[in-house]
Amino acid sequence: MDAIVRFSGPVSVLDRTDVDTDQIMPKQFLKRVERTGFGEYLFYDWAKQPGWDLPKNPILVTGRNFGCGSSREHAPWGLQDYGFKAVVAPSFADIFASNCTKIGLLPIALAEDEVRALMQAGEAEIDLERQEVRFGDTVASFEIDPETKHRLLNGLDDIALTLQQDEAISAYEAEHERSGPVTTAL
Repeated sequence: MDAIVRFSGPVSVLDRTDVDTDQIMPKQFLKRVERTGFGEYLFYDWAKQPGWDLPKNPILVTGRNFGCGSSREHAPWGLQDYGFKAVVAPSFADIFASNCTKIGLLPIALAEDEVRALMQAGEAEIDLERQEVRFGDTVASFEIDPETKHRLLNGLDDIALTLQQDEAISAYEAEHERSGPVTTAL
């Protein structure tokens, strides 16, 4: 997974609240397990409506409670495959936000008035190290837990995090080999 430190660009605006994961990635596209190729199905039903236009920009700005509904991983995969590096909203479903960070997609929760102002600004700079979103004359701070920030700054997925513990894992395995199998008395 790619590290996220700082990036900037235009924003794509999806001014809707309570967007659930079935709207982001409909169920008929959940049969595949690879993480790529889902961008073309993003917001599939909405994309068929006249006037739908969601530019492929690095930042998606949307309404509150984004990613609610089921916990499907395909929704963040589709957003990332479409080209988004960050999603900014007043709030997210917890599992959706966690699934985003596990693949290197940054969910940023800002106050509703800041999100509205960002929608109007049209472009932004996101700095994960400083935990800031800059747009126009505004600098908005966001919260992120230290472990998630570390993962994203260093581009570490679950496997890479585990491999960072290789020395401790090897020591445990060596100790287990010396002490033999665990037995229980009946």
